[in-house]
Formats: sequence, C-alpha cells, structure tokens
Amino acid sequence: MLDTHEIETAPNPRTTLIVLHGLGADGYDFVPICGELQLQALGPVRYVFPHAPTRPVTINGGYPMRAWYDIRMADLVRQEDEAGLRESQQQIAALIDRERERGVAAERIVVMGFSQGCAMTLMTALRYPHRLGGAVGLSGYLPLAATAAAERHAANADLPIFMAHGTQDPIVPLARGTASRDALVALGHDVEWHDYPMPHSVCAEEVADLNAWLLQQLG
Repeated sequence: MLDTHEIETAPNPRTTLIVLHGLGADGYDFVPICGELQLQALGPVRYVFPHAPTRPVTINGGYPMRAWYDIRMADLVRQEDEAGLRESQQQIAALIDRERERGVAAERIVVMGFSQGCAMTLMTALRYPHRLGGAVGLSGYLPLAATAAAERHAANADLPIFMAHGTQDPIVPLARGTASRDALVALGHDVEWHDYPMPHSVCAEEVADLNAWLLQQLG
C-alpha cells in the first residue's frame, strides 16, 4: 500500500478525494489547494494524499525522484513507461479499494491529479471496476491512449470528468490536454473543460470551478 497523508474534515467521512501529485513533488503538495475547497455541503470529507514511489526519471538525467512512472521523451507520448504506469495504476486502485472497505461508496470517491497525477487519475479511473464519483485531471493528459477504449471498464464508461489546463503550459503543452479531452469525449465521457492563462500550475479561478463541479457531481 502506498504511503499516504490523510485529512478528515470531520469524523466518519462519506466522501473521499484521492489526490495525486505531479513529478518530483509529494503528497503534501496539494494539501493547501484542497484546503481552499469549500465542500461542507457534502458532509465529512476524507482527503487521501499518496506519495509516489521514488524512481529514476530518464528526462531528468536518471536522477531519482518521486514519480508515478518514468518519462523518457519530452513529448510524453513516445516510449511511454507502460510497466510503470500499470504498476502505479494497481497501487492507486488499491487505495480506492481501501476507501470502499472503510465504508465510502465507490460513487462517493473522486480521483484527482495534477500533471503525472492527472495521467494516473485518468489511467486508473477509466479501468476501475466500480462506478466512481468522478475524475479530475489538472494540467495533464491521457496515457496509453490507444488502449483506453479496449481496457476501459463498463462500470466507468460514462464517468464524468473535470479537466483544466494552462494555455501557457511549457511542461504539458495545451495541445496534449485538448487531444486527451477530445479522446475522452469520443469515448462518450461528459468532460467539463476549462483553460486558464497560466503556466504549469493551479489558479484561484480553477479551484473555484473545480469546487462547483465537485458539489454538482457529489451533492
């Protein structure tokens, strides 16, 4: 089981957000941003912030850092680390399983991620065998896109998805995000898309839009 940091807004939560950080960060990275969410209408919420394993990352000269998978090419889509992606998918699915064992219904669980965490969110949520509450992909893309249609589980064939991206993102270009959005829409997903005049980051307007979407999906 992945090492995690957890926050509960009150005892006995019935809603869980599993929040996946980006390359080189750790689970604490999104604690302040989640602290800005106003989800009191949903009742007690558990935030689960897992820490990715440490592994060598090719595009960073093989330097070991927290990463959900290796990145071998700057364009992100050639030579994808399929083994690393699938290993992390299983580890994140195990966290979802644990939330269900703790009494949170699958449809009250949202997986959310930034950059590499976005890739893992989409990878895992589409393939998970129980209907989830939604998926949130920030400043990222759909990995192993060619296999998504065949491997997607019927339980999440209509999973609602929130995607947001910076128009000035130099790390994951906007075109990667929009191509992923279009692929998900073509699969039949209800994708709420937002873009903002920002680099590879998060902005206040984005948090507000995400807040509204979470209340709509889970309220």
